[in-house]
Amino acid sequence: MSERPVIAVQLRSGKPSASERARIDSRWRARHLMLAPHRLGFFLAMVVLVSAAMWWALVQLDRISPVLSLAYALSPSLVHGSVMTFGFIPVFFAGFLFTAGPKWLGVPPLEPRQIVAPLLLQTTGWLLYLAAAHLHGLMALTALLLAWVGLAWVTVLFWGLIRRSQAEDQVHARVVGVACVVGCLSLAGLPLSLLLGTPAAALACVLTGLWGFIVVVYVTVAHRMIPFFTSSALPLGHAWRPFWVLWLMLAVAAAEVIAVWVELDGPLQGAAGPIGMLVRGAFELVAGGVLLWLAVVWGLVQSLKNRLLAMLRIGFLWLGLALVLGGFSQLLGGVQGTPVLALGSLHALTMGCLASLMLAMVTRVSRGHSGRALVADNIAWALFWLLQAATLLRIVAAAQTALAPWLLLAAALLWMAVVGVWGVRLGSWYGRLRADGRPG
Repeated sequence: MSERPVIAVQLRSGKPSASERARIDSRWRARHLMLAPHRLGFFLAMVVLVSAAMWWALVQLDRISPVLSLAYALSPSLVHGSVMTFGFIPVFFAGFLFTAGPKWLGVPPLEPRQIVAPLLLQTTGWLLYLAAAHLHGLMALTALLLAWVGLAWVTVLFWGLIRRSQAEDQVHARVVGVACVVGCLSLAGLPLSLLLGTPAAALACVLTGLWGFIVVVYVTVAHRMIPFFTSSALPLGHAWRPFWVLWLMLAVAAAEVIAVWVELDGPLQGAAGPIGMLVRGAFELVAGGVLLWLAVVWGLVQSLKNRLLAMLRIGFLWLGLALVLGGFSQLLGGVQGTPVLALGSLHALTMGCLASLMLAMVTRVSRGHSGRALVADNIAWALFWLLQAATLLRIVAAAQTALAPWLLLAAALLWMAVVGVWGVRLGSWYGRLRADGRPG
């Protein structure tokens, strides 16, 4: 008997199997986003990510060509920094944390409908914010308020899981919960700073959110998940994750947050001065060196045989490289009397580390929860290396040569292409039933 008659008979009986339902209903449907928290969170995050990438590429084109002649109600650099920090990444966090968090804490998961409103508030807020950057400052403040309400709502929901938990090990979840509170405070400070007309404080709020919220969540999840991924994928692997490693990474993040506020008036006019830059530079060099050593100890070389693990390891390697580059930037700045390559080290962190880990982690979770094999196929692997190329272009552009505007445009276009292909591809998975027919 052919497959089609079998399916027809089972449909008439009213009891088709899960795999048969997946084959029958293979179209993309919005209601399938409600089948699991990661589906909704990751899809909405992709919407913000791709929109922000397209917007930034247009801004770079506008800077070197009079064709667009865009009007600006806010500094595009500040808008870029804030949406890259608070925009899509916290929405990705929500999709992951409400999928993995209940397992960490041993509590029942939330229904996807319980996170719809806060995630839509964040998505709407950030899309509105991108438009408001060209229209009106009051519109931008309204957009930031919507995004803040959504983030605060998610934070309350996640802390509700923690409070209900009886699990013995709650360290990672609680660190993430505290980081989310820092994120809420930082995001609240952004519109307040804009309202008061203090752009330096607004930038400090963005950098505080980056180090105190985004980086803290990243390194905490990495400390818990990367050793687990390694031990399950490599023969004779074991989940080596001593807590001193986590405390070290958190200390680095805390030190960077403190430095942001010490240098609020500028690295040479603030309380720190050149001596402070030298001290910070030495600290970042040491911390970066330790993290580079940790990347090797954590199985960098062994993981290169597995593409998906290699993506995670290389992403983590960028954290150490970013700190080393930042350390050299601070030391040179202290000696020469002016900061150099600061944006290079910042983008080594954001594009090299955070974006690489985002691409690797979201790809792995999306493949696993869509019933696909836990491998990085040729498309994912190519996108990862194109991201590395975009990162290098952006770091070189930080040298502020005559070619810098063109390098920035090239990096922005390449970034847009990478996240565009990645977002459309994975977004098509979230609205379809699992390939293996299982629920979720």
